[in-house]
Amino acid sequence: MIIKPKVRGFICVTAHPEGCEAHVSEWIAYAKKHGRVQNSPLRVLVVGSSTGFGLASRITAAFGSNASTIGVFYENPGEPDKPGTPGWYNTIAFERAAKSAGLYSRSFNGDAFSADMKKQVVNAIKADPGQIDLLIYSVAAPRRTHPETGVVAKSTLKPIGSPFTAKTIDVNKGIISTVTVDPASEQEIADTVSVMGGEDWRRWVDALEAADALSNHFTTVAYSYLGPDLTWAIYRNGTIGRAKEDLEKTAHSLHERLKSKGGRALVSINKGLVTQASSAIPIVPLYISILYRVMKERELHEGCIEQIGRLFHKLYDEVPTPVDGLGRIRIDDWEMQPEVQRAVAEIWADITTENLTSLADLEGYRADFLKLFGFGLAGVDYEKETEPHRTIA
Repeated sequence: MIIKPKVRGFICVTAHPEGCEAHVSEWIAYAKKHGRVQNSPLRVLVVGSSTGFGLASRITAAFGSNASTIGVFYENPGEPDKPGTPGWYNTIAFERAAKSAGLYSRSFNGDAFSADMKKQVVNAIKADPGQIDLLIYSVAAPRRTHPETGVVAKSTLKPIGSPFTAKTIDVNKGIISTVTVDPASEQEIADTVSVMGGEDWRRWVDALEAADALSNHFTTVAYSYLGPDLTWAIYRNGTIGRAKEDLEKTAHSLHERLKSKGGRALVSINKGLVTQASSAIPIVPLYISILYRVMKERELHEGCIEQIGRLFHKLYDEVPTPVDGLGRIRIDDWEMQPEVQRAVAEIWADITTENLTSLADLEGYRADFLKLFGFGLAGVDYEKETEPHRTIA
């Protein structure tokens, strides 16, 4: 079938196999050139490995440091008459490239929150690499079934305490409007913490530790975001922010447990980028469109693979790893430079539908969004028929 992008709301419901492979190949080339680090981890587990920062982490570990990698994700395979999700095709491309390079890799598709998935992965680690040196936790999920109670919790993107009103954008139409989001209930706050907080990250470490699958000097990192004042009410002071606070508390408790064996647990605060998760948050696409313009003008712009390359250098080349006053790694440091944020705030105050294309990088946002689904990649013939039904080798 011929696969074209079909965008509905903030998601694209199609993905292109060859386009996803081309995107993965771009990231692999970058990791080979820029991803080498000293004292690099040799055995890496990435939970949430098929898209965005998680995929960039797996690629950086494998092709920057020749690490053995295991990836966990939840994706839909393609069918003969229906494309799969982009993470499915990304993983196929990764596995093919890893095997061609002679690198150990295994991929597990299923519910990362479940006890069964943890058991499968732990057994695989014990059978092959034996232990792991680095666990990356990069899960952004809409819901979670609790492994003990069976209760299903759904995450929400809402402010806390009072309604929030701000500018937003219809990325497809290029229209700026105002959106008001009602505050979350206490149950919605608790559910979001259950899905996006630190409990599942801790359960992964618990399962690995119980199986003696953690090496000495083991490191684990979970990904988070802070954002600017503009997004504070809907993000950091909202339901997702409450979950991220729980994630940071978990990092501190895990760090206390691990440090006796030279281990560590950290949260990495990453830059605002176009991802499947960020595109769903009100006002964030408009903020990122402006941010892209400002950072590109200052030659400070980074995508996922550049961000994670810099993170690995901070983790393994800089001793001690630089952290902020709350013990977090900051690879959002260029985004949060005062002059960058001042420029963004000035544009935010003036931007309208009429001046959108001159004040923001909407085309850059759209291009990066479509790349997530394998569209707009150089060298790919999008008029040619392709086979959507593919398996992970």
